[in-house]
Amino acid sequence: MSPSVRLQEMIRVIRSARTQGEERGVIQRECAAIRAQFRQADNGGRSHNLAKLLYVHMLGYPAHFGQMECVRLIASPRYNEKRVGYLGAMMLLDENQDASLLITNSIKNDLAHSSQYVQSLALCTLACMGSAEMCRDLASEIDRLLRASSSYIKKKATLCAVHIVRKVPELGELFTPAARALLAEKNHGVLHGAVILITELCERNAQTLVQFREAVPELVHIMRGLVTSGYSPEHTVAGISDPFLQVRILRLLRILGRNNDTASDAMNDLLAQVATNTDSSKTAGSAVLYETVLTVMDIKSESGLRVLAVNILGRFLLNNDRNIRYISMTSLQKIVSTDHNAVQRHRGTIVDCLKDQDASVKRRALELSLALVSAINIRSMMKELLLFLSTCPPELKSHAASGIFNAAERYSPSQRWHIDTILHVLITAGADVRDETVPNLIQLITNASQLHCYTVHKLYRALVADISQQPLVQVACWCIGEYGDSLLQGECEETEPIQVTEDDILDALETVLQSHMSSPATRGFALTATMKLSTRITENVDRIRSIVSIYGSCMDVELQQRAVEYNALFKKYDHMRAAVLEKMPVMDRSSMGPTNGESGGGGVQELEPTKPKQPEMMVAPQPASQVCDLLDLLSDPDEPSLPGGPLGPGGGPLGPAGLMSGSAGGDLLYLLGGLELTPTPTPATAPAAVTVYDKSGVVLKLSCERPLDASQTITLTATNTSDHDISSLTLQAAVPKNVQLQMKAPSGDSLPARSSAVVTQTVLLNNPNK
Repeated sequence: MSPSVRLQEMIRVIRSARTQGEERGVIQRECAAIRAQFRQADNGGRSHNLAKLLYVHMLGYPAHFGQMECVRLIASPRYNEKRVGYLGAMMLLDENQDASLLITNSIKNDLAHSSQYVQSLALCTLACMGSAEMCRDLASEIDRLLRASSSYIKKKATLCAVHIVRKVPELGELFTPAARALLAEKNHGVLHGAVILITELCERNAQTLVQFREAVPELVHIMRGLVTSGYSPEHTVAGISDPFLQVRILRLLRILGRNNDTASDAMNDLLAQVATNTDSSKTAGSAVLYETVLTVMDIKSESGLRVLAVNILGRFLLNNDRNIRYISMTSLQKIVSTDHNAVQRHRGTIVDCLKDQDASVKRRALELSLALVSAINIRSMMKELLLFLSTCPPELKSHAASGIFNAAERYSPSQRWHIDTILHVLITAGADVRDETVPNLIQLITNASQLHCYTVHKLYRALVADISQQPLVQVACWCIGEYGDSLLQGECEETEPIQVTEDDILDALETVLQSHMSSPATRGFALTATMKLSTRITENVDRIRSIVSIYGSCMDVELQQRAVEYNALFKKYDHMRAAVLEKMPVMDRSSMGPTNGESGGGGVQELEPTKPKQPEMMVAPQPASQVCDLLDLLSDPDEPSLPGGPLGPGGGPLGPAGLMSGSAGGDLLYLLGGLELTPTPTPATAPAAVTVYDKSGVVLKLSCERPLDASQTITLTATNTSDHDISSLTLQAAVPKNVQLQMKAPSGDSLPARSSAVVTQTVLLNNPNK
């Protein structure tokens, strides 16, 4: 390809390249030829070569070596070269390039050119890549052009002023008078640019916003003229007169009317006129109506106008265009908290959108449906949401289940309805529920004492039918372990009679223990439930003992630990088994943590049942053989407590009074009954500390331990009672010459104010003379 090839020919050759390597070779050869021609002093084809270089730049290849050529062409007196030079500057230069500063003077000269087309080139380039320095240097020229007689130049200058205001906000005051005058223009292009400029000025300066609020009547007049004007082939789009300008004016009115009663009153009638006279069958009309709704909701509009805006969004929900339905539900979601009753009128249409095929529309419809749930419509809305949960895509199930749980907790008409709803969700989407669902449901079941029989029957049926939903299986195991005796009775007024034997219950729990679908936490629930049944049934205790003993050698450390503890209850402490495994008391939801994951992070704390307090036993904390064995059995301070029973799978055991593992030893020893412990002498009380320094808020106390032979240990404790922190604290001490002094490192060198922390230092004294 020769160096003088035309642009069209170069494009044809590049497009005909079969491989990327062939294309790269063509471009490299052409770029080399362009460089060579750029180096020639007298080159008549500079604009032609730069045009080819710009095409290469659009393909993604480097073209930075043409930047200086852009500067030369901009300074050329020829219009065709100047045009290509300015185009190259907009594409190859930006405000971070040093070469951009070289064209500032050329742009200034061209802004004063006699031809409006040369002025237009300079305005477009400055608006595209002008730096803050260039904007400051040329702002006065732009302000002059805003008052030009040509509408063509005014439009370009207005858009250039918008760029200057965005780049250097403090220059906005320079353009404020001219921007106000531009509202009197008849040309739609100038009006459009003026509205954009005023919007930028108002968003960046509160004082300018106050000034332009006086222009609301002018904007209302312009907008009313657009709404009532007839057909104009130059501006009408799909039957709407200049929808672009209408949208810009509505956005500006939204800014001017926000938090201002006077401005809002001046535009209320106009907004009502736009809302009622605009055709929403076309996209252009829908865009204008949508901006109208946003303006109505953002200003201090009348209540009737807000209802009209909500009704417009309701009509959008019936539109065949999914984009319009999506933005309608997005807007309704924002205003549902303030105009709840108005949005409720469109509840049926919103619920129907749950059946839409588009995933984004479904998600918005779900969020809006959950926001519309109230105490009045809880039953009907929950039916629709549960139906949606059974058919919704997997990515929405977790969100839907969480929303249903929250709504049921806030507006449940009864405890039975609440339990049934949560169980339905667990059966439908148990694997997608939140971690705190299990302890929440257990707490709910525990408090509903009159529904224990009904709940355990329903959960047993669900467990037998499906053991794949881990949260459901965990709750079912917990309830069977607690209320298995109700299940054995077979009589429940709220459910159909079912005859369940002890073997049936143990078979179900053993299936859970042996299933590959059961997580370690679920197996822990099942093992604990099996153990607790040993006090609720009478004929299969030996089978329970054998099941528990199997897991004494389990690979899972948690199950193995629990199995060993349960075996110890059977063997060494069988007389305490009934008390340790009694029913759980009412729970308090003060601490809920994850339960159906692999790791437990917290649990449900139980309230102490109301009963007379037993006299406390004064037991010394010294180890005894029997006490150590039992405390080793009953405590596991490193594990958090879970609602799995007195010896729950996720935490330490609980005594008959609902004590957490890690409670005081005296409370746990209440379980020991007749064990005789040998108390040890209580150590002597340490002498009281003596204040040896108290000045400027610093208090230093000295305490001595009992001397051993010739050695004495002294502890110095410093506190700061003032209101200011103290730093670089140093404690010093002096002793007689016959005493040896050794000061260990202090615990710190700063004292926080108001005695929030202390600094301690240990001093060792040694007196050889005793």
